Amino acid sequence: MASAGHLLLLLLCLLPVAPVLTIKKYQQLSHKRIGEPCETHNECQSDCCVTNSLNPQKFCTAQTVFQQCLSWKKPNGYICKDHLECQSKCCVINNHSVQTYCKAKTVFLQCLPWRKPNWDYCDYHSECRSKCCIRLNELSPNRCIPQSGILLQCLPW
Repeated sequence: MASAGHLLLLLLCLLPVAPVLTIKKYQQLSHKRIGEPCETHNECQSDCCVTNSLNPQKFCTAQTVFQQCLSWKKPNGYICKDHLECQSKCCVINNHSVQTYCKAKTVFLQCLPWRKPNWDYCDYHSECRSKCCIRLNELSPNRCIPQSGILLQCLPW
């Protein structure tokens, strides 16, 4: 009877360890390597599951030096809807269309929208590269014109 009690005690001591070992083994198998497809961060060894191209499929990716998990950003020239979609963090109109594109910031890190060239039709000064939108005569529509005079003012020609 004593040996049966010892055997039972031994079995009871081993029981909690067995499920832990199988859970740990399962977790190791579920961790994916960098480059493998994933859906959530906890599937990856790196704890980083993000898109890495225009393709919406997510992949396990390495974290940055600062332990950040950054998703792929669109380079300049790609169509965008928001500044955060772009590597440059600058999403603006770049021609006559209403479509917005990723664009490089200026040397002073400004995100400037595209503006109409001189002699193009306009409604507001802010639409023009010259920041000068005026009517050349009473019958003509407003146009972007170069600034003139010594102080470079918005004057009719």
